Amino acid sequence: MSDATFTRESIRHEPAARELRVVRTERLTSTITRITLGGEALAGFAAHGPEDHVKLVFPAPPGQRILRDYTPAVFDEAAQELSLDFVVHGDEGPATRFAAGARPGDPLVVAGPRGSRLPPREARRYVLIADEASLPAMSRWIAAVRGRAEVVAFVQSESSDVLDYPLPRGDGIQVTRIPTGADAALAAVEEVAIDEHTYVWAAGEATGLIPLRRALRRQRGLAKDRAKVDGYWRRGVAGMDHHAPLDPEDPED
Repeated sequence: MSDATFTRESIRHEPAARELRVVRTERLTSTITRITLGGEALAGFAAHGPEDHVKLVFPAPPGQRILRDYTPAVFDEAAQELSLDFVVHGDEGPATRFAAGARPGDPLVVAGPRGSRLPPREARRYVLIADEASLPAMSRWIAAVRGRAEVVAFVQSESSDVLDYPLPRGDGIQVTRIPTGADAALAAVEEVAIDEHTYVWAAGEATGLIPLRRALRRQRGLAKDRAKVDGYWRRGVAGMDHHAPLDPEDPED
């Protein structure tokens, strides 16, 4: 593996909390609902990086704050509309309740993003792994690098229609559905050629990604500038802090 490093430019944004309202809802797959928000408060909104996230402030009883991080799926500057994608999985969490019951005119406060990190320009090949919750980020990765790099993407899902999700397509983009779980992610990466021009990104359920991160670091020898593995949620944990170390035994990120 080359000693050359990959660099990712960072951009800071002015802090802002925007009071928006639901414009429309759309079912993208059997488990994913897109909610589009609008309002004049979106003036000045910016999200340039594939992993950008906003903080949603859900309705809560007095004295409580319910916050969750979400990746912007689509921002239409001309229409002043921001779309967010929710996995509606049948539990009673605040995000699921909001997404299942959202109607045009319903309010939602959206804060951020605080900053953006752009893809590394040195990479000529991207290997991407995402579950349903991290599909918006995968979509943003593909959109950011298509035309200048090859993309090999794996979507972890048990839903047969998950590839109906509107990922960018085109020459040099390969997207495959694989089962959920650590073994499937490991098997997928083992079949991919990873050289000095390759960047690997994976996101999803935190516990299941630990074996993949260890394999990339210890077996493939990928330093943190060449591979990012990010836990977007953790089974059984509400409102997980995704900035916390994915692997407590090896918290270099």
